[in-house]
Amino acid sequence: HSTERSCLLRELHRFESIAIAQEKLEVAPPSPGQLRHVFFHNALPFVGFGFLDNAIMIAAGTQIELSIGVVLGISTMAGAALGNLVSDLAGLGLAGYVEALASRLGLSIPDLTPKQADMWQTRLSAHLGKAIGVTIGCILGMFPLLFFGDEEEKLEEKN
Repeated sequence: HSTERSCLLRELHRFESIAIAQEKLEVAPPSPGQLRHVFFHNALPFVGFGFLDNAIMIAAGTQIELSIGVVLGISTMAGAALGNLVSDLAGLGLAGYVEALASRLGLSIPDLTPKQADMWQTRLSAHLGKAIGVTIGCILGMFPLLFFGDEEEKLEEKN
């Protein structure tokens, strides 16, 4: 109806004038607490990504090397590369689950204005969170190496 359209147009103009006014205002940079929140909000899912990526890559690469690698005579690095392929494909499928799990842990989205979210401090905090998160995850994801020492020794004994 025309009355609904005019009401909507009025609200859009009001929203637009507020947005224009906010553009002209100087926005304070995010507080250290907000930057910490951004850091952890970005780090947590990447711990999961790094963990899954490394754990799957090590397990798949080792199994490929010990099975297909022996039959086809491929190198250890080729087995590692194929393990990385399997890990990357699994990562594509598991990404949504990792993000859903991270959101279930209760870490809410940081409360920032769009200008604050685009500031260099916020971007730096987000990138550092991702880098440190994936580093921690990859180190934790090395746990399959604890179980493969015996299999490699048996393989060397056969040769």
